[in-house]
Amino acid sequence: MSAALSVELSPSADSLDSYLSRIREIPVLSADEEHELAVRLTRHNDLEAARRLVVSHLRFVAHIARGYRGYGLPLNDLIQEGNIGLMKAVKRYDPDRKVRLVSFAVHWIRAEIHEFIIRNWRIVKVATTKAQRKMFFNLRSAKKRLGWFSREEVNAVAEDLGVTPETVMEMEGRLSARDVAFDGPEKEESDSFVASPAAYLENSSENPEQALELSQISGNNLSQLHSALDGLDERSRDILAKRWLVDKKATLHELADQYGISAERIRQLEQNAIKKLKVAMA
Repeated sequence: MSAALSVELSPSADSLDSYLSRIREIPVLSADEEHELAVRLTRHNDLEAARRLVVSHLRFVAHIARGYRGYGLPLNDLIQEGNIGLMKAVKRYDPDRKVRLVSFAVHWIRAEIHEFIIRNWRIVKVATTKAQRKMFFNLRSAKKRLGWFSREEVNAVAEDLGVTPETVMEMEGRLSARDVAFDGPEKEESDSFVASPAAYLENSSENPEQALELSQISGNNLSQLHSALDGLDERSRDILAKRWLVDKKATLHELADQYGISAERIRQLEQNAIKKLKVAMA
């Protein structure tokens, strides 16, 4: 096995130039050689054949990855993701279809690079739905040519991509936005100063210690209330519930009719029950 075929598939940032130099030395396979290796892989699961198919196309992956440098992501990461796509293509390649591997693999290589860019271009994903992912690369390319879109250009792009103008406008806004650190500078230092979310999402009503204390007090009060209610007789609990704990509160006269006593007696039972609750809660 030649030294050229022992190249690593994951180039690091500090060895990228060396990696690119080494893959240029790897000979390109002829159609017959490629077909023979593919047959060995598909029919005999020959992993050495698979490795040779992958390694011989690494220069092609690097060539595609260079076209995506404008997204601000490291070239070595783009190449590594493209290599993953190449390996997936080799695994699915059918030599009987009479199509060269390079033509078949381009879709898989670009798909992996696209997925990597969408995941890492921004902290917050800019494309989540199928339509948005479809538009991401096409729309960014169109914006480079046209700059800010007019209404006519929005309609034209929407028609070309098979989406609504509103979807184009939403994606254009996402592409034009930028990530903002939650804790940014507190003072204006330039004309381009943008207040960070920490400046306007702050909740100064209470600190965590107070919030925990209030939560514990509320929980304790609720527990004490249930205990106090359990200490009342059944009639007193029913009177309090119907007078205070339901949306449609009963009148003294309604409860008097229910229990066959006077409304004044109902009021006395209610007041006595409330006094007992206060004592128990204290």
